Amino acid sequence: MKSAATLWPGSRAWLATLALFVLAVATLFLMDRPPMCACGTIKLWHGVVQSAENSQHITDWYAPSHFTHGLLMAGAAFLLWRKWHLFGGRPARWALPIAVFVEAAWEIAENSPLIINRYREVTISWGYSGDSIVNSAADIGWMVAGFLLALRLPWWASVALGLFLELLALAVIRDNLTLNVLMLLYPLEAVATWQAG
Repeated sequence: MKSAATLWPGSRAWLATLALFVLAVATLFLMDRPPMCACGTIKLWHGVVQSAENSQHITDWYAPSHFTHGLLMAGAAFLLWRKWHLFGGRPARWALPIAVFVEAAWEIAENSPLIINRYREVTISWGYSGDSIVNSAADIGWMVAGFLLALRLPWWASVALGLFLELLALAVIRDNLTLNVLMLLYPLEAVATWQAG
């Protein structure tokens, strides 16, 4: 990505990123979210979406959507780079902590009763009870990985990777980032019926 070096975080931005990550995890603890799966284990991968262990482990079928969040946020930072360049490029160095702030805010909101209930009402996530702290922390990590990879890839490769991840999740679990956003904001009965299989 052209100007990726300008977007790469400096040491203070990395410290801010770490501080935001720790603050997000602390907030989830204060919200009384479960630290890990009630099953008593932490798995690297859990692939059964309609189960009590979904969104409880390090990686699941929703990890690609968080990775895609990172691709999208890097793309947004790249598009804003021209405006940031007018200020000597300094704000661009803070793109990663800004992205982590947005992702952490989503993880906190996603685990609020309002959003948990919304997921239960209008998405395929019937019985959803929110994420474990392990899963939320990993989701933020997946976003960071997507963001940093996007800075290293040509823009078209980031777009292709994002589309591949969306289509893969769509084919395997009948859900992805696009449908997740659609169903949260504007639920369609036809989509819900199709997702239910």
